[in-house]
Amino acid sequence: MKPIVTRFPPSPTGYLHIGGARTALFNWLYAKKTKGKFVLRIEDTDAARSTKESVDAILESMKWLGMDWDEGPYFQTERTHIYNEYIDKLIESNSAYYCSCTPEEVNAMREEAKAKGLKPMYNGRCREKNLAKADNTVVRLKTPDSGVTIVEDVVKGDTAFQNSEMDDFIIQRSDGSPMYNLAVVIDDLTMGINTIIRGDDHLINTPKQMLIYKALGVDIPVFGHVPMVLGSDKSRLSKRHGAMSVGEYQKMGFLPDAMINYLIRLGWSHGDQEFFEKDDLIDKFDLEHLGKSASMFDMDKLMALNSKHIQNKPPEELADHLLSHLKELGINAQNDSFTQGVIETLQPRSKTLVEMAKNAVFYYKDEMAFDEKAANKFLKPDVLPVLQKSTEYIQGLDAYTQTPLENVFKKIMEETDLKFGKIAQPLRVALTGTTVSPGIFEMLLALGKEKTLQRIKTAIAFIQDRE
Repeated sequence: MKPIVTRFPPSPTGYLHIGGARTALFNWLYAKKTKGKFVLRIEDTDAARSTKESVDAILESMKWLGMDWDEGPYFQTERTHIYNEYIDKLIESNSAYYCSCTPEEVNAMREEAKAKGLKPMYNGRCREKNLAKADNTVVRLKTPDSGVTIVEDVVKGDTAFQNSEMDDFIIQRSDGSPMYNLAVVIDDLTMGINTIIRGDDHLINTPKQMLIYKALGVDIPVFGHVPMVLGSDKSRLSKRHGAMSVGEYQKMGFLPDAMINYLIRLGWSHGDQEFFEKDDLIDKFDLEHLGKSASMFDMDKLMALNSKHIQNKPPEELADHLLSHLKELGINAQNDSFTQGVIETLQPRSKTLVEMAKNAVFYYKDEMAFDEKAANKFLKPDVLPVLQKSTEYIQGLDAYTQTPLENVFKKIMEETDLKFGKIAQPLRVALTGTTVSPGIFEMLLALGKEKTLQRIKTAIAFIQDRE
């Protein structure tokens, strides 16, 4: 059995969006699962709309998601000579022909057919004329007048198309450029693609592509057409539902593994399992469990999965993703033990990396700024003894670890007859400048002894200056 070869062929007329990323993922996973090949091809024949910026953005999004490719990226604009070779073969074998009918004449044919209650289509006027190539000629494929073309689909099952309802469609324009269906078939044929998983909006093209394969006398690939992704209201997915580019999700603080996990669940299942790591997906993915019905995009589910992936990822791995978000906030942090300790305190409460970065800012500040409302409520003269004792006892610790720190505050509680909450909140404001933070002991350990003492002393000075 030949190795599985799949592909992803985006058009560089925009960025990589949810639907395209999901299609790429299905093909990438199947290639990985079967130890086959995954080919990346850029379909850039729309010169007016294709841009290098879009190409770069698509490649960056693929890399961010961790979907590496074994071959490519190939560019269709660099393959015109290959398309021409195959068009010549089709003409030589009498499977295609030159047609000189003008667009106006073809429109008249369609109107005439419509008036007779027939399907509007080209009537084959030039089919047997044996015309030579000229400036005004297109190339059309000879399609069967009768019979049925059956698309054997591993997702949708068999779909039959009546050949009589397909006209001799154009495979090359008069300017020499190939039509989409021809270029796609030749690309897939010459690149050895034998498994094609794509959106079901392409199903209408598949019978035409199958006829080109048959005309060339070559094997037809395995096809699987997956339903579209819809918005939560079951309408076509748009920006209001969350249909942004993959790059936008990266900026919003989503982890690539969470995006992969969410995308795979938009149309594939493995029992009731919702949470997947990438290696787990490679092991379990199959075509048999691709869904036949449309999936609905749900931002809340994506957010919940992202939160779970944040919680499950080791701090040293998470740091690599967090640093860029910290940099956006003006913090040039390193993936070191300090940052990893900061992450550990924030992981249980963070839904996105943007949220984590914002909540991490106080750890990196050299100068404390106290929220006015928090300071007025908690940094008052009556808390000075608590802060002063905290400084004294923490300073005297030989081991700056959880148990000795807990003992410090038990001692302060005994000496002041205060409950821990009355001690913790002023201390929290002293250490962070606000009333919201991770747990006190987690934070004390992440800040370290030196920073902790420095900040408490700053709060003491702040209170004394206001007296």
